[in-house]
Amino acid sequence: MSRCRWQPYSVCRRFEARDHLNHVPLLDGHDPLAIAACADALASGELVAFPTETVYGLGARADDDRAVARIFQAKGRPADHPLIVHLAGVALASRFCDDWPALAQRLTAAFWPGPLTVIVPRAAGVAYASTGGQPTVGLRCPDHPVALALLRAAAARGVPGIAAPSANRFGRLSPTCAAHVVAELGDEPGLRVLDGGDCPVGIESTIIDCSRTHPVLLRPGTLTRRAIEAVLGEPLLARDAAAPHPRSAGLFRWHQTQIGHQLTGRLESGQVADRSDEDDGRDQIDPAYGSQGLHQGGHRPARQHRRDPAFELI
Repeated sequence: MSRCRWQPYSVCRRFEARDHLNHVPLLDGHDPLAIAACADALASGELVAFPTETVYGLGARADDDRAVARIFQAKGRPADHPLIVHLAGVALASRFCDDWPALAQRLTAAFWPGPLTVIVPRAAGVAYASTGGQPTVGLRCPDHPVALALLRAAAARGVPGIAAPSANRFGRLSPTCAAHVVAELGDEPGLRVLDGGDCPVGIESTIIDCSRTHPVLLRPGTLTRRAIEAVLGEPLLARDAAAPHPRSAGLFRWHQTQIGHQLTGRLESGQVADRSDEDDGRDQIDPAYGSQGLHQGGHRPARQHRRDPAFELI
């Protein structure tokens, strides 16, 4: 099994320990026939694992509650924990949101395709299972050629979007290469895995709630606060645990701790630049990670990782 560049050696060894149990074949994500076969599978309600620029996703057609239920079953994920719906472009957002906020319009115009998820009001009668039954939906257009090819092929077959969390068992590390998906989910009947190589970003998307009057940062990612606020023309509000807010993907404590560890390691190895004076909006660290291994209020990595019991469980 090949080692993924974003995961430390000890993590890869954990995947390798399970790899011999799984026999799901990998499909070439750059082969048009493989893309077509996976799009057909999605249209029929089957599961497909595919690469994005952030992590590999475990996808099903977002408008089919039975298909989406297979994701929750395969992952062992709570059914009330919403999924992100991936789109081939902003034009398809109208299938899931009939009241597109101006905040979402500004953000998607600037950062789509890319590692940004916007939370918007959900259109009635669609994607109930994908959203955990709540009145909002998370939408994203990934910046990866294989993901976009699959999304476009699926859309041509009547699939408006693909609901997809990370392609791993619930509570485990998010996979950033196809071999890790096979090691995690290789015993899932009928699963197809598109191999697009290592994920170029390797960290989950930034999530911003655009369903309120003012934008709220629900989950930090590689987009910087400065770049986001420059596009919005107003400050991002912090997520307040005491205030009502939409449930969103990736807000469990161990999940955000995992991202914090990955970001810290990539800063220390030079894989993510510390360019506070050259802000292009990507590949930098948001200060919100200060309590997860980075100094509060800046981009410098802490020299000692704070070990989190939740991280040890995944």
